[in-house]
Amino acid sequence: MTAHLEEIILNKDESFFIGIFQDNLEKSTWHYHSNFEISFITEGSGKRIVADSVEEFHPGDLVFIGRNLPHVWIADKDQIALSNRTLEMVFLQFTSDVICQHMLSLPEFKYIQKALIFSERGIQITGKTLNEVSELMLQMPYLKSLDKMIHFLRIMDLIGRSDSLIPLASKNYMETRFTTENTRIAAIHDYLMRNYRDKIKLSNLSEIINMAEGSLCRFFRQKMGMTIFQYLNKIKVDFACKLLIDTDMNIIDICFDSGFNNLSHFNKQFKKITGLTPKEYRKKFAGFI
Repeated sequence: MTAHLEEIILNKDESFFIGIFQDNLEKSTWHYHSNFEISFITEGSGKRIVADSVEEFHPGDLVFIGRNLPHVWIADKDQIALSNRTLEMVFLQFTSDVICQHMLSLPEFKYIQKALIFSERGIQITGKTLNEVSELMLQMPYLKSLDKMIHFLRIMDLIGRSDSLIPLASKNYMETRFTTENTRIAAIHDYLMRNYRDKIKLSNLSEIINMAEGSLCRFFRQKMGMTIFQYLNKIKVDFACKLLIDTDMNIIDICFDSGFNNLSHFNKQFKKITGLTPKEYRKKFAGFI
């Protein structure tokens, strides 16, 4: 599934939009847009996919996503069954026109320029900066225009000065995403990232990139140095690694949540890719017993 362009139209009398978003995410789509986006989660949990990063999201998370970076929010299935509202966030969207290039060249705006550069890979904002920025964002929907702009500039300055930022998209993703030769690779990658927990069929991928199945497999292996299903297993294992480090979920649940159908296959693929068993990986990197 290729990410689609989502057009976001600002009001004529606004340089940016600040609002409260509520949705059950049943129809969430893999998308990108030409606006920058800062989102603070106030309610809900699930999976957040930004480029090739797959992470869980929870209340209190704060992310800054740059222009044209594909992303999607996916609610936990049990939450969808229990509630009509599985995600609530305060989000700020703005275009590159909100701050002119001349202003960005001024020394007073150097940290705002840094914040825009950081956003190109998408960032999760943590630590002291998370507390400061989220407090300002929660105030913004209720302010008058000029006060909103002052808060906006303060937010951007805080992000640019922060040493508590976690990049989301990998360097490899950023290096390859814009080359013409990799347009088909990007489409395959997007589809696998969006559907890694489902049964992947070559026929679906073949239709998406308009290439016969045999040619598709040869093309992918030539460009990536591995088969499509080896690449899919890497995506699944990367996600399992994050769960092993960031949560105390048991390994069987992580196996299924990462898209594997049985524990034996999960253990085999995990050790093949990381050199460790899931238990060894958790003990080494997260300290869980």
